[in-house]
Amino acid sequence: MSIEIKVPQLPESVNDAVIAAWTKKVGEPVAEEENIVELETDKVVLEVPAPASGVLSEIRAKQSATVLAGDVIGVIDETADANVADRKEPAKESKTSVTVKASPSVRKMLAENNLQESDIKGSGKHGQILKKDVEAYLDGKTHETPHETPDETSAKSAPSQPARSEGNANTTTESESGRPERRVPMTRLRARIAERLLDAQQNAAILTTFNDVDLSEVIRLRKKYQERFQVVHGVKLGFMSFFVKACTEALKRYPEVNARIEDGDIVYQGYYDIGVAVSSERGLVVPIIRNADQLGNADIEKAIADYAERARNGRLELDELTGGTFSISNGGVFGSLLSTPIINPPQSAILGMHKIEQRPVAVNGEVVIRPMMYLALSYDHRLIDGKSAVSFLVKVKELLEDPASLFLEL
Repeated sequence: MSIEIKVPQLPESVNDAVIAAWTKKVGEPVAEEENIVELETDKVVLEVPAPASGVLSEIRAKQSATVLAGDVIGVIDETADANVADRKEPAKESKTSVTVKASPSVRKMLAENNLQESDIKGSGKHGQILKKDVEAYLDGKTHETPHETPDETSAKSAPSQPARSEGNANTTTESESGRPERRVPMTRLRARIAERLLDAQQNAAILTTFNDVDLSEVIRLRKKYQERFQVVHGVKLGFMSFFVKACTEALKRYPEVNARIEDGDIVYQGYYDIGVAVSSERGLVVPIIRNADQLGNADIEKAIADYAERARNGRLELDELTGGTFSISNGGVFGSLLSTPIINPPQSAILGMHKIEQRPVAVNGEVVIRPMMYLALSYDHRLIDGKSAVSFLVKVKELLEDPASLFLEL
């Protein structure tokens, strides 16, 4: 009996998806509930499990094809179930190997270049293959290519033009000056990021206000309680939980910063869902910490660690990336000293964190060296006045410089 593999129901905010990678080839056995294909949307990578055990007899939608909910993308032959029982364990081992060694975006890149994971030496944790590893391998192959005459180059490049125009392949070419170039299709996530950032700048009156904060007390608390915190909660006490709590308390005092504009109305949100920007190989994603006002530092740190790990593996769920009333972005982890973050619509403000530097500051009439960080608050001036924005940022600064007030709700 033939069982159809269908695209699952997509969330309301997602119109379609792209086949990122098939984990099985036609003729290979599959086990029920085993991940058989990965779909890339403009927000997350979705895994599609096999609806039954058998043999993958047909692939109707190949890699890079655009599909809709309910589309039939493949067929499983259930009559081969007996063979699957004998080979079920190897199939599981294969799945584990793929998951550990490369993320979905990297596997897609490998497939586009007709490469196997065994061809690449991974530099990531536990030998995981990273995007830079594939790029380095491709660059090495490009440099190994023997020098060709102009006629040979023209002859070889001519038939490859249609493939490049379709944008379905990762192609290495030469520019008019003879220097190498590499054309890579933009991922759905990257295209969505570009679209949203452009939309934010065109449809909001974005203004940024700056301040700096002395993190001496936060650093002292982390140093004093770090070991006990890890033993009790099983997670490190980071800086981000202090910032999430400080922003949440400041949002309570300045509700317009936690509001949004919708259909000509101002919607004041009485809940605090804080988006924390996380970098992954596929691009920047902003998972949401729901009801942050009801969480302690340990809960916040656990949520952030979990999101960061699953973002790297492309395993975030769609509902974890939607919504949010305010966002925090930490460019300091990459060494940024100062920047102007862009609002994540329909939110009205975002806080930018930066690197901590030992700088001379005046305290009680004396010059002392303190660990300082520049803060940047970008906000939609259509909704938030300058006074509210500046006051909000000052309150965040005050709470971080006296973190005991966070726990006393002062």
